[in-house]
Amino acid sequence: MARRLVLALGCLAMVAAGCTDSGDGEPDAAEESSPAPSASPSRTPTVAQATVSEALPDGFTLASNPTIDYGAQGYEQVEYLVQGTATAYTSPTPLSGDGEWTATPGTEAPYGSRVVVTRPVDAGDFNGTAVVEWLNVSGGVDASPVLTLTHVELMRRGYVHVAVSAQQVGLTATQTADPARYAGLAHPGDSYSYDIYSQAGQAVRFEADTLLDGLEPERVLAAGESQSAGRLLTYLNAVHPLAGVYDGFLVHSRFGAGSALSQAPLPQIDAPTPTLLREDLDVPVLVFQTETETAALQARQDDSDTYRLWEVAGTAHFDMYGLATGATDAGDEAGAVAWFDAMRAPSTNPVSILTCALPVNAGPQTFVLRAAVAALDEWVRTGTPPPSAPRLETVSTDPAAAEYAVDERGIARGGIRTPAVDAPVALMRGLGQPEGAPDQLQRFCRLFGTTVPFTTEELTALYPDHDAFVAAWEESLDQAVEDGFVLAEDAELLVAAAEQAAIPS
Repeated sequence: MARRLVLALGCLAMVAAGCTDSGDGEPDAAEESSPAPSASPSRTPTVAQATVSEALPDGFTLASNPTIDYGAQGYEQVEYLVQGTATAYTSPTPLSGDGEWTATPGTEAPYGSRVVVTRPVDAGDFNGTAVVEWLNVSGGVDASPVLTLTHVELMRRGYVHVAVSAQQVGLTATQTADPARYAGLAHPGDSYSYDIYSQAGQAVRFEADTLLDGLEPERVLAAGESQSAGRLLTYLNAVHPLAGVYDGFLVHSRFGAGSALSQAPLPQIDAPTPTLLREDLDVPVLVFQTETETAALQARQDDSDTYRLWEVAGTAHFDMYGLATGATDAGDEAGAVAWFDAMRAPSTNPVSILTCALPVNAGPQTFVLRAAVAALDEWVRTGTPPPSAPRLETVSTDPAAAEYAVDERGIARGGIRTPAVDAPVALMRGLGQPEGAPDQLQRFCRLFGTTVPFTTEELTALYPDHDAFVAAWEESLDQAVEDGFVLAEDAELLVAAAEQAAIPS
């Protein structure tokens, strides 16, 4: 029961207009001929060097870690301690909305944290890219939503994934779960989290003999979802220009504002709402958004040589795949069928101790996010940018009353399209879930969106027979693959799932 709770809550942030991150785990079209500059595989260290321990014995604590057989996938998971002296950052002037901040190093403090490395066992399977995830602490524990949602793609293409305990509340919960194992760790506060994250990424590159068991990384990418996306916004605007550790960034499901640059017990330095990304970045950034993140609609920016914004129709901040079915998805037909079945029989009770008022979103987020990882890697690897994506159409972007334009079935118009919305078997939205009481677990339900399965009559009106459904599904899927928003491997799985589905009956 406890594991299912952290799976549900560990990777979530509180949605609110003007949402900010207090640090305690609660969130208070470019020219194709001008690709981003290629990343250097031999960056010079610009932050303090962390000390990396030898591998710890099995038995680490990490919420929302998929429960698949990693060995059967040719992978292993190993935990290490990282220790050193971290720097907090300050700013001589208030942080501006355009993100072009001038941060300076401030106080220093010793720290001890940990990372969990998911890596290929065979060095020949490594594709040269390490994805370093800023673990999400919104549920009060260290959770890995990016790993949960993308592990199928990471393992089939040979990525390394490194989960970093960058923030105090997550590390404290980890120590509480196993005091003996983590007795030597100490976190000086979230003002130091940015440098801890820098040092972890730097260790991936320069301590690879230990941390990656000799695998040689050529690219190191940063990734974070929800509350961690807010941290990455601030990191990009304030710290990356100084540190230069990461070769590219996946900012997943951001809200309107970045996180505080500095906070108690140090002086409070908040980011404004909205927070834009600075336009002079020297590395690629892909921002991935679902329908739920209405607070970020006023932070939209035009695509550029170093920026892409992907907004995905029919998706929610977190969903049935992230909460339940993704945990056992081994990247095979069974995983795709389980995803499809969730659209037809969605649940109000995705985990045993959490019940929402309406069935939660069972949308296509995982498949498009897998394509986003591949696209960012290709961008950094070759300089070829991802495709520019259409924006979700809106009636209003007012943070207090944001509204999407929808079709006659209630499906959002615009955005990245998939068969889930263009050959639909259900209405899936990122909004519409009633809020629970602030002191109850149900308050997280508003992040999960909704799913309303179509009736047999509605399905028959759309698809006269099963062959007609499969044909419509395949046509939409072919377009999504051609557009670059679904990977060919996933398309094969999704076709098989549609062929097995009892649609329209």
